[in-house]
Amino acid sequence: MAQTAPNPANQVPDDPTARLPTARVIARGADWTFSEFVCRSGPQDRPFEEQHDFAAIAAVVEGSFQYRCDSGRALLYPGAFLLGNPGGCFECGHDHSTGDRCVSLQFTPALFEEIAASAAGSHRFRFTSAMLPALKPLIPPVARLEAMAAEGGSAVEELAFQVAETVIDAVAGGSGMSQAPSPADARRISRVLQHIAAHATEPLDLARLAGIACMSKYHFLRSFRRSVGVTPHQYLLGLRLRLVARRLLCSAEPVSSIAFDAGFGDLSTFNASFRTQFGTSPGSFRRAHGKLMAA
Repeated sequence: MAQTAPNPANQVPDDPTARLPTARVIARGADWTFSEFVCRSGPQDRPFEEQHDFAAIAAVVEGSFQYRCDSGRALLYPGAFLLGNPGGCFECGHDHSTGDRCVSLQFTPALFEEIAASAAGSHRFRFTSAMLPALKPLIPPVARLEAMAAEGGSAVEELAFQVAETVIDAVAGGSGMSQAPSPADARRISRVLQHIAAHATEPLDLARLAGIACMSKYHFLRSFRRSVGVTPHQYLLGLRLRLVARRLLCSAEPVSSIAFDAGFGDLSTFNASFRTQFGTSPGSFRRAHGKLMAA
């Protein structure tokens, strides 16, 4: 059955003034598609209901937005994954910011069932959450997806299956699921996420972030973790490591320069964090995955 590739927000709305996202197909197979979507909608644009024709797994690279689907609602932010069941209706909105960029994998229902049968033990598996937060196991595949979106590569299909297995396994295990924030908290946490994204390479402490959210440090920490799924420090560390991984794959710059530029002040701490996150040293990561990019 021939179908056009879906995306997190690709159907024509009944409001002709809404600014639709632009889509760029990076790679595709007979039953999967890897695309990049750039959305420029903002608070002035009314959300509209759409439908996932395929199973959708989209990594948010830039920006934040609200997402509602048949399995719940969530605040999406860089590093998090948007999840969509085939046939499910959904809605995206930008109540607190303008624009976002995602790299998206779409799988036909038949292929998704095959992957789910292996990763979750059942071909009837469906996503029970609207998103996955920026969990530790998901940072490496997000970095590789982003690098492949920018530079291309010959191993996209292999990576697509790996990402799907990792995401399905995380959902099936119920690990690190976030909770939908209240509208007020969503607005405040969105403001903090935008600030972190814009100043990720600078020193950021809890007091400063709580001040941006206009919350006490305790209430902010609790609200951030409930909304995002990780603490502010864990999120910032993951964001910096993803920036480093992207530059390792896309440039020949010295590892030390990349680490310092990303906000790491101590190389030993950086190397330990990178090895903990990616399971290997920065140099080994570049040699292993850089060859795939070069191919």
